[in-house]
Amino acid sequence: MLLVLTVVLLASLTAAVAWGPTSVPPAQVWQVIGRRLTGDAPRPGTDDLIVWQLRVPRALLDPEHRTAVVVARDSPIGVGDMDTSLYLLFGEIRRHSTVALSGEAADEVFGGYPWFHDPKALAADTFPWLLVTGDEAAMPLNPELDLRIGEFRADIYRSALVAVPHLDDETPAEHRRRELQHLSLTRWLRQLLHRKDRLSMARGLEVRVPYCDHRLVEYAFNAPWSLQRHDGREKSLLRSMGAGLAPDSVLHRPKNHYPATHHPDYNRGLQQLARDALAEPQVRALADEARIKPCLDTPPDRLRWGHRLRLERVVDLALWLDHHRPELALWLDHHRPELAL
Repeated sequence: MLLVLTVVLLASLTAAVAWGPTSVPPAQVWQVIGRRLTGDAPRPGTDDLIVWQLRVPRALLDPEHRTAVVVARDSPIGVGDMDTSLYLLFGEIRRHSTVALSGEAADEVFGGYPWFHDPKALAADTFPWLLVTGDEAAMPLNPELDLRIGEFRADIYRSALVAVPHLDDETPAEHRRRELQHLSLTRWLRQLLHRKDRLSMARGLEVRVPYCDHRLVEYAFNAPWSLQRHDGREKSLLRSMGAGLAPDSVLHRPKNHYPATHHPDYNRGLQQLARDALAEPQVRALADEARIKPCLDTPPDRLRWGHRLRLERVVDLALWLDHHRPELALWLDHHRPELAL
């Protein structure tokens, strides 16, 4: 799985860097990617900086790409540039193959996520990823809607816990980790699979997920946590199974998340797209402008990812509304009749 993810990471960065209206030699793209993967910043005064600054923001902000992603996902709620880069990646793979393998479910099945090992997440009385992703308010909605999302989330969390199967001889720690694993498999994973399925099929690519084999899931779910982390690292069981099958450099590579751009030019372009989105009456009626405006006023090189995600979802909301043209009269007629469209 680590080998699959490494290939995916490389291909994703290739697609993001090489995509666009100008031409960059493939060898140069790979040289830039290699330096980026080892942690080296683009070197001032070299072509690296030009490639990285000009290609990535342009491809990820392209209106055609963003609209295609929103339409394929059929939802205004996504993860911004990470969705767009995945869409571009799938398109690049489709040029060479109609089928691909992906590693979804490995972290859920083998305890790879930070929340399996974070004492705060283990003790939290909510979905653990909310403490890690920090995006509870990523799409701040107009408070006048009075949707009581907090109550809904608490109800869903309690219902999810009731569905967790437990063993009679579990310790409290094993009991909680079993809950986290079940929550991850049944609540977190499904949105990743939904995203992967829709974006890949939009490019005519079939992506298969071997770690979702129900026999593997059932076996690993019932493996003791002491075995799951027998060497003190995440995904210990999976690494042990891969010994002799994959290079040590792959097996023992530190865990990393799917890549996201942090380039100020991307942030700057996104802020402008969000301003344009908020000019639309329906978007203003649904979004909490008071919580979004500070993200628009933040210098692009200081915009935190969690705050940037608010802007991503405002932009995607505008694209989704423009594509589907839904009538929001039920709420708008009652609260602000002048906005009923």
